[in-house]
Amino acid sequence: MQVVQVAIPVPMYQVFDYRIESEDVGDIIACRVLVPFGPRKVVGIVMGHAEHAIVEEKKLKSVIEVLDSTPVCSASMRELGEWMSRYYHYPIGEVLHTLLPAALRKQASGKTKASVQTETMLYLSDEAKNIDDVDPRLSRSQKQRALFHFILASAEQKAPLSKVKDEFSASVVKAMIEKDLLIKREEELQVGDWKQSIQIAEKPLANVDQSIAISSVNVSNGFDTFLIEGVTGSGKTEVYLQIIEPLLLEGKQILILVPEIGLTPQTVQRFEDRFGIPVGMLHSNLNDTERLTVWQQARDGNIGIVIGTRSSIFTELKNPGMIIVDEEHDESFKQQDNLKYHARDIAVYRAKQLNIPLVLGSATPSLESLHNAIEKKYKHLVLPNRAGSASMPSQRLMNIKGQQMQFGIAQGMLDKMREQLQAGNQVMVFVNRRGYAPALLCHQCGHVESCQRCDNPMTVHKSVNNLQCHRCADTRYLPKRCPECGSDDLDTFGVGTEQMQAGLEEIFAEYDTVRIDSDTVRGKGKLNRLLQDINQKKYQVLVGTQILSKGHHFPDVTLVLIVDVDSALFSADFRAPEKLAQLITQLSGRAGRSGKAGEMWLQTHCPEHPLLQDLINNGYSDFARYALLERKHAGLPPYEHQICIRSESHKKGLAMDFLKICADTFTQFQHAKVLGPFPAFIEKRQGRFRFVLIVQSPSRNYLQKITEQANFGLQTLAISRQVRWSIDVSPIDFS
Repeated sequence: MQVVQVAIPVPMYQVFDYRIESEDVGDIIACRVLVPFGPRKVVGIVMGHAEHAIVEEKKLKSVIEVLDSTPVCSASMRELGEWMSRYYHYPIGEVLHTLLPAALRKQASGKTKASVQTETMLYLSDEAKNIDDVDPRLSRSQKQRALFHFILASAEQKAPLSKVKDEFSASVVKAMIEKDLLIKREEELQVGDWKQSIQIAEKPLANVDQSIAISSVNVSNGFDTFLIEGVTGSGKTEVYLQIIEPLLLEGKQILILVPEIGLTPQTVQRFEDRFGIPVGMLHSNLNDTERLTVWQQARDGNIGIVIGTRSSIFTELKNPGMIIVDEEHDESFKQQDNLKYHARDIAVYRAKQLNIPLVLGSATPSLESLHNAIEKKYKHLVLPNRAGSASMPSQRLMNIKGQQMQFGIAQGMLDKMREQLQAGNQVMVFVNRRGYAPALLCHQCGHVESCQRCDNPMTVHKSVNNLQCHRCADTRYLPKRCPECGSDDLDTFGVGTEQMQAGLEEIFAEYDTVRIDSDTVRGKGKLNRLLQDINQKKYQVLVGTQILSKGHHFPDVTLVLIVDVDSALFSADFRAPEKLAQLITQLSGRAGRSGKAGEMWLQTHCPEHPLLQDLINNGYSDFARYALLERKHAGLPPYEHQICIRSESHKKGLAMDFLKICADTFTQFQHAKVLGPFPAFIEKRQGRFRFVLIVQSPSRNYLQKITEQANFGLQTLAISRQVRWSIDVSPIDFS
């Protein structure tokens, strides 16, 4: 019999002792075990052997089952998990739970094999091989017919379900299976040697700035962090392709992080075309089995390139060569729920741990990364010019004071849009609000339809005839009369993407308009298909939210318009100017990416605002350095370090009382500055009142030390079990 220490995914800062009855169990460190915990059975990770049991061995509970014959966590990943637990002040069991693929966290379906790689394949049935397009089972559905021909044209008339789902929805696949036209089988994955099949496609000649960046990275030996600050369209992806080429030829693996799912397919395609090898994808649109398969391939060294979103930073690599974080400034790299980690910061730790280079790339680097580059902690590489014949778009302000407006757009701006459309170009309109309108109000009594759980105006969605709360996702039918006074004189307030699309279709009836927001891109491959249609010029007017700003290449877009820039100018968030400047610069980069001249217009009632003037006249690089100077004088990050303690409760006073105790705890530390408690920017969500407390210090180590001490004491308070609270290290959002 032996006693082992098991990390269990529960909110407790400890490991638990269990005994193993069998004598023939070998070394199970870092293996998963199924153990009893209270009335439940949970999956835990063995962290080590207990030197001595706190209680007598006969009182210890026994491990129910050992789920693995080999470790699921390497030594480096366990070290990463222990560091994250200390740095983010989060229970070790829940940290390790986060590091594993979701399929390995479960035990409900029995033992999950971490070592066998399988793949779901779709075959044409024998019956399907003998039918044609006129068969009623196919002739009535264009999408099912397309799927039939997709598999018919594939090798051996079969295709991986993961590839099919990139192009077709689950309902189409299900319908074909129910008609006995497709057969689904689970097969052991046959893996070839990607190192022997690399075929480098023809590549463009790098310009001077690109060549300097490529050579600077390629001569590095071991760990180094590079920040590539390249204007939009400067060819950062081409730099990535050329710096990883020698590593792939040496048989080393590359991990690439992108901020959005929508960027993954086009990025994957570009890397597959260049190197002729399959690229593993990791993002939330994959099911658990698909994610596990890619994780296994990477861990076993059977795949050379992995491209994924935030959580892919935890992918095991057998022979790591480099980590790349594209659009490193993007907020989506920060996990805002549960374990509040930042994938960019984890990438720095992992690259140092593995002794490999880390490349951060962005046209609008975060002030934290830029500060590290200025302080020589990162090597700074600049791409100041667009690649090829493309030139930077001009940026201009449209003063809309006193102007006649149609659907939120000034008449003068509509004239400029028509000029571009008549010249055969495309125009893009940015509206940072999905739905038809942000609010519905009664014209007689002024009543605004609001979410009772969030005290927030509900957004009008006319396409589905309902009201939606964008904070808690609550919905209700669109009322015909005011619930307060009974009047039927209801009117919308403000403009959303849905209304903007309808308005522009009315104004520019001779052109086709498309809307890109989270409502229209739901479904497998929907965004990718819309982006392809845009590049094929099936649409001339593009309306969308921030999804459109994320690194997409639209060669025929020559005009970009931000409809309402003023709403972001007067925020209480000290990061708001940085976020606005990044958004404007990224959106500007969608225009003029080919040989055509591009222009960007910002509609504003405040054309004299210093932020807008600095950005328009001097660009993001100058703005960022001035913003760093402001942060330094104000004693704000990155010159001082922050932690944020959040508290929420159905009882407003209870959430505030807990943070007052927190404030008293931190006030005892001499070199800490305590701000708050005060209401969060979104004070009420899902019926809970929300408050925040900020603690900051010039020393990161000191702040970590006192937070660890305070956290230990706060855990013992009775009130800490009556509220929902969390610690956020290096917060980027106070909403």
